[in-house]
Amino acid sequence: MQVLKGAEVSAKIKEEVQGLLGSVEGPAPKLAIVRVGERPDDMSYERGAIKKMENFGLRVQSYVFPGDIGDAEFKEHFAAINRDPDVAGILLLRPLPGQICESDIEKMIDPAKDLDGISPANIAKVFAGDESGFAPCTAEAVMEVLRAFDISPKGKRVTIVGRSMVVGRPLSMLMLKANATVTICHTKTADLEGTCRNAEILVAAAGRAKMLDKRFVGQDAVVIDVGINVDENGKLCGDVDYASLDGTASAATPVPGGVGAVTTAVLAKHLVRAALAGK
Repeated sequence: MQVLKGAEVSAKIKEEVQGLLGSVEGPAPKLAIVRVGERPDDMSYERGAIKKMENFGLRVQSYVFPGDIGDAEFKEHFAAINRDPDVAGILLLRPLPGQICESDIEKMIDPAKDLDGISPANIAKVFAGDESGFAPCTAEAVMEVLRAFDISPKGKRVTIVGRSMVVGRPLSMLMLKANATVTICHTKTADLEGTCRNAEILVAAAGRAKMLDKRFVGQDAVVIDVGINVDENGKLCGDVDYASLDGTASAATPVPGGVGAVTTAVLAKHLVRAALAGK
């Protein structure tokens, strides 16, 4: 079974970003990471994003607010970040605490700076197949993995387990644009096992540790695991029981070391694209 390592994909994206940076005038583009509260998963992603931006030669600044900040006060601060001409792109770590109206922030964010595809304008572009908008980074990272390893979705049966607006739904649109035949599964899907086994490319994005094992995987299928979970031993794992795949899948992404490593590289690429578009 071929191991689809995220580090290899990230290295290719870095080369692409370096090429694009040559067209950027003035200082390197700056990313604003906006975090509310101290959620461990947010802080972990933030650390990874900062490391990746610096490694790619980009600027990054975190804007951290207390978890109990009021809705009006947060919106005031967010509006200031949104207006800052030195900020080329924004990454908002979600979900936000309950007292903040997240849908208002999604409408507020400048679509040209919305690097993770949360604004209604960018979502509409993704669903319309308009590449001028930013797709959610994780969904696009799946496509980057396939591209890097010359795995074309064209004409293939692709099954996506998960229907969130972060991965499942936007990814289905990206797959359709790549001429795949797409099935989206969820908790109400009858015969989930059989539906998944019919896929030539199976994407797991359900958010449940080791939910899928080799019984869900067709012979020689490609398995892309988007999940990041903690197993019963406290170790990071995906939505797929990776150890069970050998002899069934032809290729698969590991967790950790798979799609997650590519997501922050896509974020860096989006940042440079935003800077070039705003010239």
